[in-house]
Amino acid sequence: MSDLIIIGGVSGSGKSVALAALEDAGYYTVGNLPLPLIAETVNTLAAAGQRAIAIGLSAKTSTDISGLDAMLAALKKNGWRVRLVFLDAKDDTLVKRFSETRRRHPFSDEKRTLPEAIIEERNAMALLRERCFIVDTSDLAASALRGWIKEFGGIDAVKLLLLFESFGFKHGVPLDADIVFDARCLPNPYYETGLRSLSGRDEAVSAFLERAPEALLMYRDIHDFVARWLPEYMRDGRSYLTVAVGCTGGQHRSVYLVEKLAAAFRPQYQAMVRHRELLSRSPS
Repeated sequence: MSDLIIIGGVSGSGKSVALAALEDAGYYTVGNLPLPLIAETVNTLAAAGQRAIAIGLSAKTSTDISGLDAMLAALKKNGWRVRLVFLDAKDDTLVKRFSETRRRHPFSDEKRTLPEAIIEERNAMALLRERCFIVDTSDLAASALRGWIKEFGGIDAVKLLLLFESFGFKHGVPLDADIVFDARCLPNPYYETGLRSLSGRDEAVSAFLERAPEALLMYRDIHDFVARWLPEYMRDGRSYLTVAVGCTGGQHRSVYLVEKLAAAFRPQYQAMVRHRELLSRSPS
């Protein structure tokens, strides 16, 4: 079966970085394409022998999704596995990126400020965003986004993808989270001698938390909640589900829980892990 990844997103969210990563992974990539031209482009490339294609959508010409369902159905009927990804970022992050690069926002004009252009584009693409797997790139460095997109390209497009994401509440809740759990009530390894510089991936931190009955109880409660409701999400037609767990800084408790949860679900589901605050913070 052939593989098609369609990447939408707000301007400045990292679409060019994602496309470059997929090109490195062996995909034939096309950037800045209007949504109505996707089927024609895919068919042309398929006739030339391409079986792995990634397309980046044009922001200004991909806001009308009235023909999206019919197009996707036709592509799937012709043997294409299709995944839709939407890259997003917080408004202040986008303002900073455009200010640093001095690029002109595609929705800006003499009547709109940069923040107003960002809001206009976000509103225009809201319906497309609802149909996609959302990736919040606000706190992802370009290198981290490249690595994550390559990993995403390697998953089975037919099976549900379960993403467990750790984060720190002091940096804000991830935009891509479907379900959010708060682990700030658990004992904090940050205040223990020798654990502050470590993360929830380290054995010493895991051992500290597993000595706390409330940490194991929270893990079991989150596990049981996700296990109970995951079949319902699948019956609702979901292809992706992002479960986010936060603590204060996103370094210890949330990382520990996410690693433990992913390990528990991985035998039955495609489970990926992302630790937002363990990644470097100046995305491009």
